[in-house]
Amino acid sequence: MVPPGLKTASDYAWRFLVVVAALAVVWLGLAYFSTVSVPVAVALLLTALLGLPATWLKSKRFRPAAATATTMGLVTVFIGAVGVLIGTTIASQWRDLGDQFTAAADTLADGLATGPLHVGSSALAGYVDTVMTWAKGSVSDLAGWAAQAGVGVGRFVAGAAITLLSTAFFLTSGRRLWGSASRLLPGQYRDRADHAALAGWNALQSYVKAQVIVAFIDAMGIFIGALVLRVPMAFALLAFTFITAFIPVVGAVLAGCLAAALAFVSGGWVSAVIMIAVTVLVVEIEGHFLQPLLLGKAAKLHPLAVLLGLAAGATIAGIVGALLVIPVLAFAFAFLKALKEEGTGGTTGAEVVHTPPVAGRTGADLE
Repeated sequence: MVPPGLKTASDYAWRFLVVVAALAVVWLGLAYFSTVSVPVAVALLLTALLGLPATWLKSKRFRPAAATATTMGLVTVFIGAVGVLIGTTIASQWRDLGDQFTAAADTLADGLATGPLHVGSSALAGYVDTVMTWAKGSVSDLAGWAAQAGVGVGRFVAGAAITLLSTAFFLTSGRRLWGSASRLLPGQYRDRADHAALAGWNALQSYVKAQVIVAFIDAMGIFIGALVLRVPMAFALLAFTFITAFIPVVGAVLAGCLAAALAFVSGGWVSAVIMIAVTVLVVEIEGHFLQPLLLGKAAKLHPLAVLLGLAAGATIAGIVGALLVIPVLAFAFAFLKALKEEGTGGTTGAEVVHTPPVAGRTGADLE
């Protein structure tokens, strides 16, 4: 006779295996169609961010298409203004930066020659000759890598186009798209699904707003360090860091590497080491404090869940996984919680997230 405890454990075990198998099939499908699924996921994040100004414009009697066009146009103008600021800053300091770069290169060469490595000019020339010889003998490999890089650029451009078009359609007619999708559900479940989707969408919007705050704090940390060290193009670094901070972990590292290089050019080894220390501090604060605390609070997740989720997402799918894992968890947690409370006669999903009626309704509409 099978013991009751073993029977109960086996019942849970095979159900768990079925759920894991279903999730694996979904994951494999999304990974296979990643050229579509990833841009659409990014478009949903952009919609959660841009839906706030678009909703405000609609409240001022803008038609949905006009509100979408105005919102995306203002974002384009903002990005263009940031690009102009960076370009102007680089142009105004380019000559001085070139002179500083030449001096820094000479300092680096002298340090390599007189330092513990004892790498003189003849050794550097030998390394260069070795690299050139390898390059001449690896033309086919280099051509293959160049072809792969070209394919990657083409996929990126196609993904960016899908993202922009999807964002425009989500902002303009998101409610109709959701209504069409909800018709696939049985009629008695549509209201509950709508309330749960509203709760999930509000959690997603809260996450995106918190991510903007995290990006701004990262940018200010690098910017303050650059100002203290008198690194050139500090305002350009501020804009660059804010944009790249939306890429988890890697974004702050890229901005910090650029800031360290500029610090070395303008102030030498000491400034570069200090700038690297500032970057490490910013990355640590972001990864172990800001993201678990601010994003966890916004997404109504425990900070430990955010920290472990980021690690798991990065392990499974790299940068894309780290970017999407917390939004997915936030939406899923709020959706399931609201669905359960709705099913047990509790509060609705809209009440769970404590959003004002107008903001909640427009958030669900995506319009």
